[in-house]
Amino acid sequence: MEQGAIEPKGTADIDNSSSYKKIIIVAAIAAGIQFGWALQLSLLTPYVQQLGVSHTWSAFIWLCGPLSGLIVQPTVGYYSDRCTSRFGRRRPFIVAGAISVAAAVFLIGFAADIGHSLGDQLTKPTKPRAVAIFVVGFWVLDVANNMLQGPCRALLADMSCSNQKKMRVANGFFSFFMGVGNVLGYAAGSNSSLYKLLPFTITKACDAYCANLKTCFLIDIVLLLTITTAAVLLVSERPYENAIDNETEPFFGQLCGALKRLSKPMWVLLLVTALNWIGWFPFIMYDTDWMGAEVYGGKPQGTPEQEKNYDLGVRAGALGLMVNSFVLGFTALGIEPISRVVGGLRWVWGIVNVVLAICMGCTVAVTKAAEKWRAVHGGLALPPPGVKGGAFAIFAILGVPLSVTYSVPFALASIFSLSSNAGQGLSLGILNLFIVIPQFFVSAVSGPLDAALGGGNLPAFVMGGIAAAVSAVCAMFLLPDPPPETHVAVTMGAGH
Repeated sequence: MEQGAIEPKGTADIDNSSSYKKIIIVAAIAAGIQFGWALQLSLLTPYVQQLGVSHTWSAFIWLCGPLSGLIVQPTVGYYSDRCTSRFGRRRPFIVAGAISVAAAVFLIGFAADIGHSLGDQLTKPTKPRAVAIFVVGFWVLDVANNMLQGPCRALLADMSCSNQKKMRVANGFFSFFMGVGNVLGYAAGSNSSLYKLLPFTITKACDAYCANLKTCFLIDIVLLLTITTAAVLLVSERPYENAIDNETEPFFGQLCGALKRLSKPMWVLLLVTALNWIGWFPFIMYDTDWMGAEVYGGKPQGTPEQEKNYDLGVRAGALGLMVNSFVLGFTALGIEPISRVVGGLRWVWGIVNVVLAICMGCTVAVTKAAEKWRAVHGGLALPPPGVKGGAFAIFAILGVPLSVTYSVPFALASIFSLSSNAGQGLSLGILNLFIVIPQFFVSAVSGPLDAALGGGNLPAFVMGGIAAAVSAVCAMFLLPDPPPETHVAVTMGAGH
């Protein structure tokens, strides 16, 4: 519920005495959600290339994330506000989302096996049936994750019962469990022997890499369904009646009206956010592929030695993402005091965007150093400690700007919404549009750009670095300071 908003008549109340224990149980769902996100980010781009989809075309599969973020979250949030089910307004969506995630994860993990049983030939580089099943599972997974995450956050807000302290604590726990899920997911992705826990996952159509991915996703299914079951059984909602009174305009009508009423500071915020995500998304899509192909010199489909190097690089990238998650979590605790030291949130955001731009440039230096090493010591030589250390340093340092990206824009949107006649919930929905639209742009152009400039990930990374630098300038010199009397706690945001 928006700050200061009046709860509509007939609201399905959560018990006003909702304990922190129950809040923690609901917030823990974030660990299951983020576990799947982490696996998706670290393992699925290499996996789809093993199924025969080229690097250029794999970028288009990622269009589902922005598309589902654009449509699913605001739509599910809108209708969950109006749900009059006897089970409550949030829990039906949470249950449906968790079941959909489990089904999607199963399709992804078993895509190679199902494709082979339907006629894919293992001797051919492309497995079209497996690719089709994978794409369906991938898209369902993104839709289901967005369907699950929004109602979880809304349920936490309901449980807080307009108690601002309890709401901040609830958001803090949600962010904490996001970090837990990230660490668990990246740790699982970096372990190449996890499939030994479930030996049946290795099949004729599914090698060790595939079996490891399959095992990771089966673990995610068990974790998510266990936590979700505990949450829906232990936390109850009272059924809604007449959830929204005197409202005739549909959600998207409200959205368009709010866009027309936005203040200038909010438009600048949206511009900085869009540029910021053009900077981020190339690395988010291709970080582990960069480690496998450019840093370790491997190929997803090549000689056995090249495939081994690629697999080692992907595992190292997943480990780097785990380190990134640790840094992200610790940084989130210090954003407010740091902002007071440097002169405000806009300066924090601008400075870390400079850091993002520098790190994107450093990927070029690390790649060139790795290529020079292989030229001297042989094409299959693994990178030396210095090159590995440089790559891991990039992953670690990027945890700082990523933490700010997940927090400051959301806090500023809440502040600026007060002067734009738009509620905080609707303002954050508009902010989400300017997060996902840049992802459409990057997904559409990164593959052709990389192919036109010789292949690999560096062209998209350089594009991201330029966008991050422009975003930094706009944040520091165009974005106004929020009103000094306004205080909004900065907490980690969420979403892909």
